[in-house]
Amino acid sequence: MEVTIKVPATLSDITLEQYQEFIKIQSNSNDEEFIAQKMISIFCDITMVEVLKIRLTSLNDLVKHFGELFNKKPKLQERFELGGVEYGFIPSLEKLSFGEYIDLETNLAKWEDYHIALSVLYRPITNKVSNMHDIEEYNPNEQKQNLMKLAPLDVAIGATLFFWTLERDLQRAILTYSRRQMKKTKSKTSQVEDSSDALGGGIIQSTLSQVEMLLNSNRSQGLTFFNVSPISLTKSKKQK
Repeated sequence: MEVTIKVPATLSDITLEQYQEFIKIQSNSNDEEFIAQKMISIFCDITMVEVLKIRLTSLNDLVKHFGELFNKKPKLQERFELGGVEYGFIPSLEKLSFGEYIDLETNLAKWEDYHIALSVLYRPITNKVSNMHDIEEYNPNEQKQNLMKLAPLDVAIGATLFFWTLERDLQRAILTYSRRQMKKTKSKTSQVEDSSDALGGGIIQSTLSQVEMLLNSNRSQGLTFFNVSPISLTKSKKQK
């Protein structure tokens, strides 16, 4: 029996909530067959019974399709529409309030809470001129946070990659600045040079360690985007 399904063509056709559900399944199971089946069930919005009716060759084509889909690297989206409302990315990260910073830092590292982080980063636009916009004042509540579960996945991943790039650039900036400072130090006496090298090296290592901890925290909490192998024929004889 053939099954007709609607396959997401882009990451924008998948919601953050669907991806959160998939990540939860993937992190709690080592069964590649089950994970692949659940992936198709979740992203194509069909039941597991319907998944079992899909031909094996078609099923593996779907696994490959989603693999290619998640290998794409969407850019940060400054604006997107959800439920007839246009949302804008926070205009200035430097002007984050303490409350915004805490909610962002706490929830940016785990996909299960990522909708809360998105509710900090994206809010309804109150005014816009050309490529500039203002957004609503931050007033967190569960309804607004849960609404972000329906955000397109390319928006969520684009924001994630933006912050990864930001951290990577920060690493490079720290290294460049530290090397310049060490060169200045080396122009002085050897005694000062030795002590400054030790001090400077410690500062560099400490700062880079903090950035690396953030990166590792993100990755260890499930911020890998896709990793599912094709289903083997021997494990899938029940497929029709």
